[in-house]
Formats: sequence, C-alpha cells, structure tokens
Amino acid sequence: MRAALLALPLALAACAETPARYVVGEPYRMGGVWSYPREDFALVETGLATRHPGPGAFARTANGEAWSGAVAAHRTLQLPAVVSVTNLENGRSMLLRVNERGPVHPGRVIGLSDRAAELLGVPPGGAAQVRVAVDGERSRLLAEAAPGRPVLAIATAPRAAVAAESLAPPPGARAADAPPPRAAVAAAAPESAAMPALRLPETVTTGPASPGRLVIEAGTLSGADAAGRLAARLPGARVEASGPRRAQQFRVVLGPFASVAAADAALERTLAAGVSGARILVD
Repeated sequence: MRAALLALPLALAACAETPARYVVGEPYRMGGVWSYPREDFALVETGLATRHPGPGAFARTANGEAWSGAVAAHRTLQLPAVVSVTNLENGRSMLLRVNERGPVHPGRVIGLSDRAAELLGVPPGGAAQVRVAVDGERSRLLAEAAPGRPVLAIATAPRAAVAAESLAPPPGARAADAPPPRAAVAAAAPESAAMPALRLPETVTTGPASPGRLVIEAGTLSGADAAGRLAARLPGARVEASGPRRAQQFRVVLGPFASVAAADAALERTLAAGVSGARILVD
C-alpha cells in the first residue's frame, strides 16, 4: 500500500506530461446530435460555455492527453488546438488547450475544465455567454509537431546536371563576393517559433463585458426560397439576409430568448423538428 501511495504522484506527473497525439476523427453522435470533426484554424463562434467533467480520473482524453489544468472540450476542432475564450458576461479572456470531445449538451459551444471555468468565472452547474476563436498560429504549430497528423508526400522533380564555368570579370567590373557556405546560411536563418507547451500559462486578461442576445440559428442558406421553407417549419422563425446582393446569405433565426432555459427549450423543439444543425448563438 505504501509503495502504491508513493508511486501515485509519479503516475500523475507522467499523465500530465503525455505528448499530444493529433486527432480529427470520424463523425460521431453525442447528446442526440451528430458532429462532424474537421481541421479549422480560423474558427470564430459565439455561444454558451459550460463545465465539462472530462473523461474521469486517470483516463485519457480523445487525443490521449490528461484532462487536467485549464483545458477545454470541443465537438469538431482538431485535437489538440489552442483557442481564445472570452466570457462576454464579465470580460475575462484566456488561451485554452482543446484536447477532448464535448460538451455533451448540444446547446453548448465549448466545455471547460473546472480550472478553466474558475478562471473565466463560469459557475458550477451554470452557463456563460462566450466567444471562442482559434489561435491559428499556435494551433498550426501543435498540428505540425504532434504525432499522428497525416503528411502528404510530394516527390521532387528530378534535377538535371548543370555545367557551370567561372569567368573572370570584364575590365572595370568588380567580382561579386562568394556566397557564404551552406552551413553559415542555415545558422543565420531565424529559428521557427517553438511549439506551445502542453500546459499554457494561466494568464487571464479582463476587458469590458459585452453580453448579447441568445438566439437559435437554424441554418444559413444561399437561397431565399430554401430559407423560407425552413423557416415555415419552425414557429416563430424569421429569415435575415446579409451580404452583397449577388452573394447574399439567408439565415433562419429564432429568438431572442430572455434566459438560457428558454433558449434550451427552443433548441430542443428545433432539433425535434429535424433541424440537426441548429445551435444557440450570442448576437
């Protein structure tokens, strides 16, 4: 028993430092809704954040890491990824490492570990309006460094032999300096940015609070007629047009809703009507 207790801290430390494995994954069903993972380095979205329990003690996340510290779960992003999460209700913002699938509730845009929720001010059992933006540079570095990402091999074209002859400069001309050795050029090249550490620093910045209105987006379509037919299936839905006339988009929206509970109830009705892509947004 004593040996097991002494080994426990070492096991926890090893679990916390497990290297990331790159994962996108196949479509899956969670909370009654299908999700379709994809690689996305420019995603920006709003919605509701909630606390996520994670995979449990000593279990691994979807990409083989430990669910510990300030981390997050997302339904579709590549794993691992780095996102900036801003609590729109209090202005707190921080970078989080995404290494798990979730949240289970289809009306939540991101699931936060207890530590991340505490730092961002999301209460236990509650939800908060958030803005989620992928940090493209850090996420690309993670993707390039993590094992498991497929790499497309590109064969180089064969290089023909080229004959070269050094000629003396013409009268009055000065010979160009010889190029530096290849090793010197490599040494002078700037180093690439280092891969983000497994644990990001728990740095929280605070800006002005900017809460919005909770709405349900049932879908965004390129045709007004199709958007009108979708809206007709959903009592209280309306169509909002945006963009230039030649490339207009038509969004089918319900709400706004005065509370999270009201938005959740409307989302449940919308999903039950067969609109599987419906989601709660903050406008």
